[in-house]
Amino acid sequence: MKGCPFFSTFEDMNTTRWHIYFSGRVQHVGFRYTAYYFCKDLYLTGWVKNLEDGRVEMEAQGPVSSLRKFLVLIKGVSHIRIEKALINEIPLVPEERKFRVF
Repeated sequence: MKGCPFFSTFEDMNTTRWHIYFSGRVQHVGFRYTAYYFCKDLYLTGWVKNLEDGRVEMEAQGPVSSLRKFLVLIKGVSHIRIEKALINEIPLVPEERKFRVF
């Protein structure tokens, strides 16, 4: 889409929603707030929360390229160690406008 400031390619406009379970050293290391700031900067919506079993659960929605960039950014944080990220595509939430931390 030539001239559009928000999308560099047609693929970037493919909005999707991912449900993700992260495991590893992902609790008590600032994972949720780091995710919040990355998602906010990437204009992603959704939410993130800790689970009682030590994993972090997250839903994030936005352009596929932004979701991929989020994964690269979060994996690059030195105090976070993601051993596994289980990702499934789920239905969009059209009315969602922000990213929340629970």
